[in-house]
Parts: sequence; C-alpha cells; structure tokens
Amino acid sequence: MTPAPSSGLPTTITVRGARVNNLQNIDVDIPLHQLVGIVGVSGSGKSSLAMGTLYAEGSRRYLEALSTYTRRRMAATGRAAVDTVSHIPPALALRQRPGTAGVRSTFGTSTELLNVVRLMFSRLAEHCCPHCGTYAEPTLKVALEYPITCSNCAREFSAPDAEELAFNSDGACTECAGTGITRQVHEASLVPDPTKTIDDGAVAPWNQFGFNVQPQIVAEFGVRTDVPFKELTQEERQIVFHGPEEKKAITVTSRKGVHDLDFTFRNAYLTVTKELERATDAKRLQRVSKFLTERTCPVCLGSRLSERARQPRIGKHTLASASALPLHDLLAWAEAIHPPASLVDLANSITATLASMGKRLIQLGLGYLSLDRAATTLSNGERQRTQLARAVRNETTGVLYVLDEPSIGLHPENITGLIGVMRDLFEDGNSVVFVDHDVSVIQAADQLVEIGPGSGAQGGHILGTGTPATLANDPQSVIGPHLRAAQPIARAHRDPTGWIRMKTQPLHTVGALDVNVPTGVLTVVTGVSGSGKTTMVLESLIPALNGQQPEHVNAISADVDRTVLVDASPIGINVRSTVATYSGIMDQLRREFGKVSQDYAAGDFSYNTGALKCPECDGNGQVTLDAQFLADVELICPTCHGTRYRQEASTIQLEGLSMPEILGLTVSEAMQHLQDYSRISSRLQVLIDLGLSYLTLGEDTPALSGGEAQRLKLSTELGRNQYGTMFVLDEPSVGLHPNDIAVLMGVLDRLIERGATVVVIEHDLDVMAAADWIIDLGPGGGADGGYIVATGTPAEIASSHTLTGKHLRAHRASGVADSSR
Repeated sequence: MTPAPSSGLPTTITVRGARVNNLQNIDVDIPLHQLVGIVGVSGSGKSSLAMGTLYAEGSRRYLEALSTYTRRRMAATGRAAVDTVSHIPPALALRQRPGTAGVRSTFGTSTELLNVVRLMFSRLAEHCCPHCGTYAEPTLKVALEYPITCSNCAREFSAPDAEELAFNSDGACTECAGTGITRQVHEASLVPDPTKTIDDGAVAPWNQFGFNVQPQIVAEFGVRTDVPFKELTQEERQIVFHGPEEKKAITVTSRKGVHDLDFTFRNAYLTVTKELERATDAKRLQRVSKFLTERTCPVCLGSRLSERARQPRIGKHTLASASALPLHDLLAWAEAIHPPASLVDLANSITATLASMGKRLIQLGLGYLSLDRAATTLSNGERQRTQLARAVRNETTGVLYVLDEPSIGLHPENITGLIGVMRDLFEDGNSVVFVDHDVSVIQAADQLVEIGPGSGAQGGHILGTGTPATLANDPQSVIGPHLRAAQPIARAHRDPTGWIRMKTQPLHTVGALDVNVPTGVLTVVTGVSGSGKTTMVLESLIPALNGQQPEHVNAISADVDRTVLVDASPIGINVRSTVATYSGIMDQLRREFGKVSQDYAAGDFSYNTGALKCPECDGNGQVTLDAQFLADVELICPTCHGTRYRQEASTIQLEGLSMPEILGLTVSEAMQHLQDYSRISSRLQVLIDLGLSYLTLGEDTPALSGGEAQRLKLSTELGRNQYGTMFVLDEPSVGLHPNDIAVLMGVLDRLIERGATVVVIEHDLDVMAAADWIIDLGPGGGADGGYIVATGTPAEIASSHTLTGKHLRAHRASGVADSSR
C-alpha cells in the first residue's frame, strides 16, 4: 500500500448530501491514495456515487480550471446533485462501454504500440532501393535523416519515416484507403423484395436513409413506381440503380402546404456509396453494411499499408507481418533483434519502450491480440482494459481514476493481472475507485463502500464502510456472505433432450472444431480471453442455425427453429425509449387511458406523437440549452417539469393516477396500483421476476447498465412456448451483484422449463458452477487457444486440468450450502 500522505494533507474525499439519482442525501468519506471498491446490488446507487458524483465533480472542476478557449472544445459534465465534495482530485473515468471505435482504429493504434513498431521499422530496418529493388543494410543515416546510397546501383534514396509507414496517413494502401477491406455494393440487397413497388418501398436504401422523395423523382425519368419491381424493364432498373444526378421538379406536400421544388436524383447505388463515405465510425458503418459485400483488399492483403510501407524489413518480418503477430510473440521477437553496433543504443531504447508498454497489456490478459486487429472487433472488456493499460503507462500522479466494471470479459485466471495493474495506478500516487461485482476484485480492495440495501427507492443508503474483512463479518452487509465463502446457486440440474452438432474449419485463431451442444439445458461456454468463445458461438453456431451457414462451417445438425441473441448493447438511442415503451406496458396504458377519457383517444397519450405531449420539449421531458463557450446544459423542461405531457394530462386519471404520475412509479409501485389490469400487471410481473422492480416506467433505456439491458430484452420472451428456441447470452453477469445472478439463473430456468435451450458465454464462477453443461475453450488465448479442452458437467470440469477447472475446483471447495438462495 502507498504510504500515507504527509501530515496535514487531506486523506479522504468528503461527500456531503449526495442526491444523484436514487442516492438518499448520503454523507461518505472516500479514502485517497487507496484502492476503494463501491459495492451493492444492481440499481443500489453504486454508479450514481462513483460516476455521477465523484467522476462528475472531479472532471468538472478540472475543466473549469482551464481557459474558456479550451473548454469550448471539450465535453463537460454538469454539476452533480450534491451539497459539497471536498478534496477531490482531477478525475478520469474508464467506462463499462468505451466510445465507438473508428473504422481505421486497431488494437495497435488504440494502445499506441503501433507507433513504436513503426518507429522501429523506420529506424532499424533494411530499406528497399526504389530504383533497383536492392535492400540496404540498417544504418544510422536513417535516424539522422541522411539519404542512403544503394550498394547495387549507387543511387541515393531516402528511407520512409514513421509517418510514411502509417496507414492512417502517408502509408495507406491506395486501393482500400488504409482500411484493409474493399467494399462493393451488393445489388440484390438494394431491392430485397422485388414483388414490392417502388411506391411501397422496394428500394431499401431510399427507405433506410430518409430519401422519401426519390420515388417521385425517379418517376420523372419515366420509371413506373406503381408496379412490382420485378416487372420493370431493364432500362427502368438501370435508372433506379445507376441513373444520373439530375435535378427534377416535383411537387411536395408538407404541413405548411404544397410546394414545387427541384430535387437532385440519387440512384440506389449512389445512396449507399455516399452513406459509406460518411461512415467514419463503426455505428454508421453497420447501418450501411447490409448493402455491401466486403472482402480483404487484394492489393495490401488486409495489411492496410501501401507498397512502400510494406517494404522495410527486420530479419524475416515486415511491418505488416510483425503487426499480425500476437502481442506476446511480437515482444519476444523485438527483444531478439540484433542490430548493427551503431544502432544498438537506439534499438535498446525503442524495444525497451515497446516492452514496457506491452507488459501491462500482457498482465491484463491481452497478449493474444495482434496490432492489426480491428478495434471494432474488440469486446467492451478488451477495449476497457486497453484504456486501463494506457492510463498506467501515462504515469500520472494525483489523479482520481474511476473504473466501471473493470473485470468485464475477464476469466478468473486474468483477475490477478487486473488487480496488479489497478494497484500500479495508486502506487504512482493516484487514487482508484472501482465499481465491480467480481468477488475476487472486491476482496483485493483496501476499503469498501457498500450501498443498499436494495435497488431504486430501496437503495441509495450507505450500508457500511471498511475493509473487505470488516464487511464480511458485518451482519447488515449484503455482500458479506459472498466475501466469506462462495454461495452456491440452488437449481435443479437437467439432462439434455438432444444435441446440436457442428463441425467447422479453422477460423481466425480457432482450430477446426467438432462440438456437441446439448439442447433443453443451460450450457456455459467459457475460457480465457481470446480462447475462441465468440468465434465458436457468435460467428459460427448462431449464423449456421439461422440458415446463413458461413463458409468455415462444414456441417450443422440441430432441431432448432429460432435463435435469440441477448447481448448487453444499449436499448434505444435516446430518451424517447423507456422501460414502459420497450416492455409494451406503454401501449396497454394508452389503451386504458383512452377508455377513461371522453376527449382523448389512446394515441393522444403517446409522448412521442400524441396530442397531449408537451410542446416545449416535444415529449422529451428535458430541453438542451446552448451555453455558448460552456458545455450544452440539459434542463428539466420548465413547462412540463419533466413529465413529457401537457397540463391537461394530469386531469385524466386511472386508479387515481395520471399518465405522468404512473410513468414516475417504479415497477413494484405500479404493480400495487394496477394489479387489476391483467395485461399490464402480467408485464409488470415479468419485470419483477427479472429483478427489475426498482426501475421506473419512464426511465430511459439507453442509460441502463449492460446487465439490466439484457434482462429487459428477455422480458418479451418469458411466458411464451420456447420449444425449438435457443437463447444465447453474451456475459449476462455483467453489472450483476451475486444475488442478482441468482435471480438471473431463475429467469433462465423459466425459459428452459418452457422448452428453450440456453447457451451462455460467461466467466462468472457462480454461473459456471450452476450450469448443466460446460464447454471449455483454450488452453490459452489467441494462437495459444482455439481448441475445446474440456466438456462435461461442472463437477467433471472441476476435476480437469484446465485453467477453468482449477478455478472452478477452488470455487466449489469454498462453497457453503445455503438453502435460502
């Protein structure tokens, strides 16, 4: 532990009167220069304290110290709802969901390791003479920026500098513009249903990207828009797909009347290519990708590099081949480089920097990743650990780091490395606060702050503070029993009703597989990061069962009619998506309010389109103010006070409550008032069974945690007959307290009872121990993984010699019988 600061200096962050979200006006002291964990059940207020209070105030106060000019160019957070926060350092956050990666971003660029490797190939490589193709020996002249004289043709040439080796800059392949992929418009996707007419939306890109006037414009070219697309002549189809960018006069009717306007025609191909040009991030690229076919660039072979950037070589490796090595192999290769005597000092400096930067990533279990791995293919956990390694490398001091679920995606084998990196942060003189549910991570904290006891309105209180040992022996602590010993989840184990068999060829770093997945039971697919879980389940099993059999899948046999992927991605894109709208409760509420109102129909009670929505905020419940040189300020709407509705809505009541009042209730509170309305109460009961009783009906779904989002997605599936359905959940334990995991397992059991097959990709030992069947991949990650190393019941896996077996064996040994669970 870091020595205590000198006498007289603050030793704690003092928080007084915190009221962010459901925090109940709490007072708490957070130790500085220590590893502090904030724990509690889902929805108890952990993130409200960590992110909404500590990070929000630490970052805001730092930004306010900067110049007005600088602040105008940076995002800022608003003031937290708290009386005082004293002695808080500048704060940085490592979020559960890092920002969307750019289409050119790779593991190498995001970690900045590629910068070092590019410098290595610029300064230490043999360089190719552009005149005769002869390679020149490594020379100090390159570092001194002197020209090289070719030993064969005696002509001088300059070696490429590091910038000329960058695929984001001068070193980009001219064919693929540095992306490594060429994309072409797939004609069949432009008109997926040729039985439709153009007027009915036959041309898919025009519908998706908002070009609603294009049918009118194409009609001006003489194309028939009222007949099935398949009946159009070849000439008409040519105009739809490749017609000229000409202006045509059309008549448009809007709310403001009828207008004669000139619009430029944008054919179907051009619509897609223009959207592709705008796709600077993965989210936009995903929207347009359905109209494209992708293939590895035939010029650079996926390396993203120009011919000149691919030429320098060190031993047997070029920049392209070195970037394709797993990180641990890259570091071993770099350490073994033997440069000429004149370059030894420079080489040692560069390779030492590379080793230092790579060490943290290896420690965090990312050694299987190669520098050329596209950042868009990294999991949230991999991207978050990349952020964490970069934070440690920066060697800051006096900073408050707030980590949101840093154990995401980590196998128990990698937890020790994570804890070591977190300790490195505060040993440099920083303070670290983390929110996590992994018991191993929680036990590594110096101090804990537990919030609870329940969720939502039942949470937001400080249950206790102290060391993990203190809370473990505190009878009031909810996490205490789990700190003392593993608490097995009681569930009836089932035998398979059948088997899914899949055979594949090698893909990525995963070898050829011959795997049997049982049906009618809960199967957990596990293994260290990079062992091949995603490739096996998400890239092979699901698409094969959906009839989109990938080329690498040789055979698939299964009695499965439907697959449902339930991941932790956010639900909705803005505040208009709420728990009530997503669950279908809002539709039922509008119908009931329509029945009791004499003046308004059901549709009028929609805050999106209804006559009763607030005109000031357009039903958002909040307004955004442009604060000039400060960050935009989001305020509760002064007209509707956040209710989203006009004043008239408050006069129409159902069971003594108006629509705005009902949307302000939690799920459990709404159940008390609306239990006599069977269609509403049945949906509310599902949310309660999912452990989401603390959510308010009007809560924005994009703000839900990953675990909450997954459970809410399951809400539409409970109660149905699920025979022939396979559910796949990708790390459903993310964001879940051990008690909440037990609730989740009960939900999965309900699906299985109705005939479903459930496959879970998971690292949580409680989930593994409660499974009916386990498929363990490994033995390591990347090139060291990609094979099925063990299959069987949890007891059989625990007796194996795999890494998972080792940790499951220890977990089972520490478990205690607890019938209360």
